[in-house]
Amino acid sequence: MHKSSAEAFLSCGIDVSAAQLVVALEGEGGSWRQRSFTNRAGGHQALIRWLQKSGERVRICLEATGRYSLDLALALHAASGIEVAVLNPKLVHAFAVTLCRSKTDPADAQVLAEYARRMAFQPWHPPRAAALELRAITRHIAALTQQHTQQSNRLHALSASSTGSGWVRQDLKRSLRDLERRMEKMRGAALALIAKDAELHPRWARLLSMPGIGEISALSLLGELALLAPGLSVRQWVAHSGLDPAHHDSGSSVHKRARISRAGNRYLRRALYMPALVAVRRDPHLRAFYQALLARHKAKLQALMAVARKMLHAIFGMFRGNADYDGSRLFPGLELAAAA
Repeated sequence: MHKSSAEAFLSCGIDVSAAQLVVALEGEGGSWRQRSFTNRAGGHQALIRWLQKSGERVRICLEATGRYSLDLALALHAASGIEVAVLNPKLVHAFAVTLCRSKTDPADAQVLAEYARRMAFQPWHPPRAAALELRAITRHIAALTQQHTQQSNRLHALSASSTGSGWVRQDLKRSLRDLERRMEKMRGAALALIAKDAELHPRWARLLSMPGIGEISALSLLGELALLAPGLSVRQWVAHSGLDPAHHDSGSSVHKRARISRAGNRYLRRALYMPALVAVRRDPHLRAFYQALLARHKAKLQALMAVARKMLHAIFGMFRGNADYDGSRLFPGLELAAAA
């Protein structure tokens, strides 16, 4: 048991899989009590009853694993005497390396419990139902879009071949039309959800005010950004996106080119890529910033990721200030003549 600034607590880690929860709860003398529960509503309630038997406050760490962890986190958050933190898996992996533990489910649960015991605890706050619904829709649209691209590529390759089957071509065309109808239906559902939500609708309008962001990109961006906790800083937004630069320097001999960390939300990174491509052509401020980076011998992709990062900064300010995009505020000291 440990003392925080407010009260005593027990540390707990939960390794989440599709069917099972492997739990490590702090016991007497630094030992661990371990149990397994099903990853279903009944198993969640059984886990909560087991944790509450101690009569002590419990701090739980678990990894973000999409739908497998979301329902569990919601149930734990609603339970009395329990605090839950949902962690980035890459962060947990880096912490596990320092402990030199084996890679098993019980060992993973103990790593998470050690994290809860040793590291600064940031309680998880559940997102609003409308935000969850929007993200589910926009990620489904992303999956349908990927399928459409794959089928379109297959049709193109088949049409270029003299040995391609006409039956297969016709079936691929029907499949593409069906995917297009489904994507349009999902976009309509997302737009209807945004229109009736008092928080999402103003943010939607702000996104559309930014050069490079159209309706499709705005849906993807809002679907990811709507779930971010309101108290996060802009640096935490950037870290969440995985667009923060990762430097590789050591002593006087190792100086590798900085790259983005990618230790974050890949859906958000993808949603910013096309808007950044368009923005460097259409927005004079972002174009000047991009050209200035190229003049400093930055690679084109590196400069483009810097533009995407700047766009995320701008979106953060737009949401916080409830204002439309203004490039002069994003780059107050930038000479637009650099775009020439």
